[in-house]
Amino acid sequence: MSKQLSASQDEMELALVNLENARKAHQRYLMKQQEEDFKEAIENYVNASKHNPELPETYYRLAFLMWEKGEIDVDTAIEQCNTALEHSPESANACIYKGFFNKIADNYEDAENEFKKAIKLSGFNSARPRMMLALSILKRLSNKKSTFKDVLGFLYYFISGSVMLSYDIPSLKILIHTAKDDLSVIAYKKAGDFLEKIKMSKAACNLYNIAAQKTGHKDIFYTRIGDIFVKEKDNVKAYEAYKKSYDSNPKNDVNLMKIAALTQTYFPEMVDEAIDYYTQLLALNPEKIGFIYYELGHLYLKKGDKINSVSAFKLALEQEKTNPFYHNSLAFAYLKAELYEDAINHYNMAISINPDNEWTSMVCHALGSLYAEIYGNFELAIEKYHIGVEADPKNYQIKISLGDAFMAKGDVENAIRAYCDAISCEPENFRAYSKAGLALWENDLIEEAVVALHKSIDLNPNFDIAQNNLGVIYLDGLGCASDALPFFLRAIEINPSYTLAYFNAARANEMIGDKTQAAEYYQMALDMNTLTEDLPSEDIMERLHSLFEL
Repeated sequence: MSKQLSASQDEMELALVNLENARKAHQRYLMKQQEEDFKEAIENYVNASKHNPELPETYYRLAFLMWEKGEIDVDTAIEQCNTALEHSPESANACIYKGFFNKIADNYEDAENEFKKAIKLSGFNSARPRMMLALSILKRLSNKKSTFKDVLGFLYYFISGSVMLSYDIPSLKILIHTAKDDLSVIAYKKAGDFLEKIKMSKAACNLYNIAAQKTGHKDIFYTRIGDIFVKEKDNVKAYEAYKKSYDSNPKNDVNLMKIAALTQTYFPEMVDEAIDYYTQLLALNPEKIGFIYYELGHLYLKKGDKINSVSAFKLALEQEKTNPFYHNSLAFAYLKAELYEDAINHYNMAISINPDNEWTSMVCHALGSLYAEIYGNFELAIEKYHIGVEADPKNYQIKISLGDAFMAKGDVENAIRAYCDAISCEPENFRAYSKAGLALWENDLIEEAVVALHKSIDLNPNFDIAQNNLGVIYLDGLGCASDALPFFLRAIEINPSYTLAYFNAARANEMIGDKTQAAEYYQMALDMNTLTEDLPSEDIMERLHSLFEL
């Protein structure tokens, strides 16, 4: 028993000797930056932990040395501090180091909690954790919005720490290192802000590049470079800068949100990358989890993944059950998944919440179109369109759809009114004039129809439908085949796949008496119709054969 006890005491003494040698080598390395001192410190810290694994100092000091050398990342350093605290939960120094590394990783809440633990454990000798806590609050204030309470907290810990510091000289070592780092970052930021204000963006980018290398805070300064390129609308360079920031610190949620949004907006071919960025944000930014699921839902829609888009929007709604935008997007996802009743329910929820009349009008338009196009229920479609028009009388698109619903129902007079209302909202809208012209023609108002279609063509000479419809009115309404033919030919020139225009050109030639040309256009209409299926092929063949009947 005495031999075992003696052996244990020997191991502990050896551990202390190794620890002291490690401290000295570590100190020499900090002063002279000699590689042999670094290796000696590492070796002695490792040996100390072998002889006595319960010494917390070996873990957090070794972690600090290796992190400073760039041989481990900040997450590994935090794990080493956790190991130290497992062996010695009452170690104030282990808490301080863990807080320091959390601050480096921008985990401000965790860092400040560790510094507060260290203050409680250190009692009157808490100058160092107080100053570290003050500097952590200061760094947080420089990166995020501050409150008056945060400012008071900084002042309290800074002043109380400064008073206690006068008789806690050893604590100055790590404090000086930290303060120097923070002040360097702030100085570079202020200088960059000035260069940006005087429109010297290139100089600011150069400064931030230098700052990234000098301070090691690449995530902060590459993000700033990315922000400059976003303002200059150079999205490729902005992405490259944000990517460098992300690579240096994947847990910086502010930068991660920026690179995710940039990728989603300007790089549609990078859908999977954008999904990956937003997925990572779910763990890092719980305050915006609903918004993140909302953006994921849109990305899955873009990818054509209907199941995941529905799931993402539903998860977003779980966070904010009365968010009208989430209801609208979920409705659209259900529509794409052909779950029409679910889509209708969520469209109606979005409309009932009504955050904005203009937006609500667009949702009414979507719901009305669902009733019209999917169910063929034009009564309900018209009802929803009317609600949308009342919400936003300037929405000319919903008025056009209202006119289309009246036309489909056979209510031509109300269709004309709706199209004319659309024209009054948007006098330069060539489609509204074209639709009004067709409705006027259906109501036997031939001269008015000609005027409306001519106006449509004047506004857009390349609108093939208006060209064809005006030709039809000249041909069938006024009996002027020679006047009609140029409009059909122009429609074919604009759209060589326009089956109906070929058919009408054939009819015009037939009326003029040019059977050869008529036959040619009927044949072209027949050939095109095999692709478009716009007309019954039997009708075309019957007219073609009738040309040569005696």
